[in-house]
Amino acid sequence: MGSGKTSAGLILYRRREGRIEVLIAHMGGPLWAKRKRGWSIPKGEYDEGEEPLACARREFEEETGFAPPAGDPIDLGEIVQKSGKRVRAWAIEGDLDPDLAHSNTFQLEWPPRSGRFVETPEVDRVEWFTPDAAGERVIEAQAELFDRLAGLLD
Repeated sequence: MGSGKTSAGLILYRRREGRIEVLIAHMGGPLWAKRKRGWSIPKGEYDEGEEPLACARREFEEETGFAPPAGDPIDLGEIVQKSGKRVRAWAIEGDLDPDLAHSNTFQLEWPPRSGRFVETPEVDRVEWFTPDAAGERVIEAQAELFDRLAGLLD
């Protein structure tokens, strides 16, 4: 059964030494700290009536601390994650220093049902990977987005 939630995301890519690299974000908080697939494209939920690309740009800036680069984004279409969440994504060429990235934060009850809240970054780090390596780290369905991007850039 689907969650009915919809997200929009922006994949930053660059060309290095004849190959493509994509920027992905490691999800913050204790829940994702040790998970193998604790990575995602920078993305966030949007409401009906909100323009998905505008949401993708806003979420990129909130989760990386960088405004997305100017230029024409490449529409990568939509994927559906195992949870049922639909994710619409675009890619745009650009570069940034992952060491300078910083995310917005949110309040998380931790441990669950403890009544204690901790300030948690939405994203605790971003890194550059080849599309294949990124595909092994992100939530499984998102790997398709890197395949689509690679196919369009070939």
